[in-house]
Amino acid sequence: MRSTRSARTHAFTLLEILIAMAAFAIVLGAINSVFYAALRLRNKAADSFEKVLPLQNTMAVMKRDLANLVLPGGTLSGSLQTTPTSNLNQNTNGMSASATFVPGQVSPNFYTTGGTIDDTSPFSEMQRVSYVLRAPTNYSQGQDLFRSVTRNLLSTTSEQPVQQPLLTGVRTLAFLYYDGSQWREAWDSTVADLKTGLTNVLPSAIKVQITLASQVNPTGRGLVNPIEMVVPIVVQARTNLIDTTATSDGGGT
Repeated sequence: MRSTRSARTHAFTLLEILIAMAAFAIVLGAINSVFYAALRLRNKAADSFEKVLPLQNTMAVMKRDLANLVLPGGTLSGSLQTTPTSNLNQNTNGMSASATFVPGQVSPNFYTTGGTIDDTSPFSEMQRVSYVLRAPTNYSQGQDLFRSVTRNLLSTTSEQPVQQPLLTGVRTLAFLYYDGSQWREAWDSTVADLKTGLTNVLPSAIKVQITLASQVNPTGRGLVNPIEMVVPIVVQARTNLIDTTATSDGGGT
């Protein structure tokens, strides 16, 4: 008789069970909301990273090509000749009439030493590079950007350049050239420089402007500001001009 009364005394009532279940449900609901909020944040961050990564890789490739430009007029390097390009027309080829280009080319031929030697690419690090915009194959917005590269510059036969895909959804691509005082839309290395009188010179810097088709202008009018990258050009032609402001360390006063 005493054991039965003791068991009844320590048992949970129905009200206590209902209160415990309600508290447990509240805790589970809070955990569920926090978990799904973190999951949505993770998916959003992953989507943003996947969208930005191709653009970052493209800018890195362009920076490497432009930073390693070779002076024009050498054995393996041709002239750097362009025509004015406009951000409003992504189909301009950016080439002079005398220069050769592939369909859709939007840059001049850059001669650069950014290549690497491996088992599949046994040629030198010297490359002839240009950038090409082509219509997308999946009917998406914008155009597809390719890097057209030729590595065997000593070939006597016509060699088709290798087309390396870089970025999709590109609306416009433009190059600007800094001459030391202003930005130009065109550059011709065959014309003598006004300051030094030398030909086969490179600009002091090159600016790359990319506009993506996914970019939306908040005002709804005109084009948005392009994504810009400025690459200083360190390699320059030698000159015999003497700086009259310089002083000699070994001379007299």
